[in-house]
This record gives sequence, structure tokens and C-alpha cells, in this order.
Amino acid sequence: QVQLVESGGGSVQAGGSLRLSCVGPSYIYSNRHMGWFRQAPGKEREKVASIYTGNGFTYYVDSVKGRFTISRDNAKNTVYLQMNSLKPEDTAMYYCASWKVNENNYWGQGTQVTVSS
Repeated sequence: QVQLVESGGGSVQAGGSLRLSCVGPSYIYSNRHMGWFRQAPGKEREKVASIYTGNGFTYYVDSVKGRFTISRDNAKNTVYLQMNSLKPEDTAMYYCASWKVNENNYWGQGTQVTVSS
């Protein structure tokens, strides 16, 4: 059963922007790490960005620093990934995830992002 629901993927040209959203129930949102992973065909899944919903501490993989911004809205149990200056190499299936040490992990169904040159 899907616990996290993503939206906002699509197709854009290089240099464009997209905003991904991920919403889940409070028990898999509050005081947990939430983040975005991506997987391109033939490549391993990589962590793109994450945020700790308790204090807002963020992480970004080097390749997206300065272009992507992760944020949260605790009132809506929602995490966002604002993606600017998109590049063809950003093309992938993007997955939202929620995790916490010694507790269950949760994943969304994925949303496709395609960037054309």
C-alpha cells in the first residue's frame, strides 16, 4: 500500500524548472528524514536531496547543489523539491522516501522527470 504520494514530474527543456511534491500521513512525516532519490535507466538509485522534518536540516548531492531546493510544509505533511536549471542528466524516475533509524522506511511510487536538450 502506497504511503507517500508524489506529484509534479513531467517533461521540460534544458534550463527549465519543475517542482515535485510528496505528501504522507503524519506518522511517516513527523521527525523523520524525508528525501528524493532518482534512478535513471542502467544506473543505480542515488539520493538527490533530503530534509529532516524536525529541524529542517538538509542534504544535497553535489550535482544538484545550487539548482535544487528541498523544503517542507509541516502543516501539510508535504516535502517539495524545487528543481531549477534542469539538465538532460537530471532525467530519471524520482522517488520520495521517508526513513528513520530503527523504524520502517517508506517509498512513493515514483514520478518521471524528463529533460530534453
